[in-house]
Amino acid sequence: MQINLVTSNKNKVKELKAYLEPGIKVNHIGKEYKELRSDDSEEIAKESAQRLANELKKPVVAEDSGLFIKGLNGFPGTCSKYVHQRIGLKGILKLMEDIDDREAFYRSAIAYCEPKKEPISFLGEEKGAISEEIKGSYGFGHDPIFIPENSKKTYGETEKCENLKRFRRKAAEKLRYYLLEERQ
Repeated sequence: MQINLVTSNKNKVKELKAYLEPGIKVNHIGKEYKELRSDDSEEIAKESAQRLANELKKPVVAEDSGLFIKGLNGFPGTCSKYVHQRIGLKGILKLMEDIDDREAFYRSAIAYCEPKKEPISFLGEEKGAISEEIKGSYGFGHDPIFIPENSKKTYGETEKCENLKRFRRKAAEKLRYYLLEERQ
């Protein structure tokens, strides 16, 4: 079986290949596309997958993920990529200077859709906290400031952290089960 993953983020491709292959071959379609503005990762992923499946005339997978920080009322949430590009990790830590509640979670929504059909989505979440400073250079995105639950180290301090991340893996495992078990 093969899926068509539409993303411009090569790091997401690497992670999803690690989670899905060899059982499901991941064909990467490197394409930028506009996303729906919403606070709901699942709504964004489903709308993107449906639009892209119809546009490309093939089954596709789209993923939307974000970092939700409790002390910032869920910010940056579904705007994580945009915020990361504009103010970076230093900017997020600056926003949190006087905030004691550092609880946060990553959320991933993976949507699968075939042309002219309704999309189906799969969620994965992982709890953690925001560090006081940028630590490490592994991973990507917010990994150097995200400390997963039951850990003292950020993902950025953890070599091969993609093997430990749970939020995208949980969503990918649900997709895998759906494609290999439920659809049969």
